[in-house]
Amino acid sequence: MGVNPSPPGRNAREAAQRAGEVIELLEVLWEQGRNAASTAPVSPSQLRVMYCVDRDEGMNLRTLGEALGSAPSSVSRLCDRLEAIGFVERSPSPTSRRELELRLTRRGRAYLRGLREQREEALLEILTTMPSHERDALLKGLKGFVSAAEGASSYPAPAVSAETSMRPA
Repeated sequence: MGVNPSPPGRNAREAAQRAGEVIELLEVLWEQGRNAASTAPVSPSQLRVMYCVDRDEGMNLRTLGEALGSAPSSVSRLCDRLEAIGFVERSPSPTSRRELELRLTRRGRAYLRGLREQREEALLEILTTMPSHERDALLKGLKGFVSAAEGASSYPAPAVSAETSMRPA
């Protein structure tokens, strides 16, 4: 007697549900860390702007708006606030007088670096309690997820790879 294989998509649905649970846990961890150690807090929307600008240095407001799925006026206000706290700078584009390029400032880069270090430490605290074979399986799965996401045309490439953010201790 053979074993009935699970229907196609069942594992994908269960994986999506588990991933959703993990995302919710990470959101709580991230918010706790961001609020606890931040000297210049930014909103989640402003943080998304910083991630986009970090990935695509010199992008213009239109490209940023497309990446965020936001209206130009909303994107401009987000950048105004980030510029006011010294995390983002706008400069004229060398190719078009009508466009402005966005770049993270030294202070903005330092903020992201510190935030990423805090998050990695929070993850390491949890990951080191997992058995090695489970960490290996998680790493393999995350690498596969990143590869699949990079292949999807509507998904922006992640700022860091699963390999660098999931180093076992």
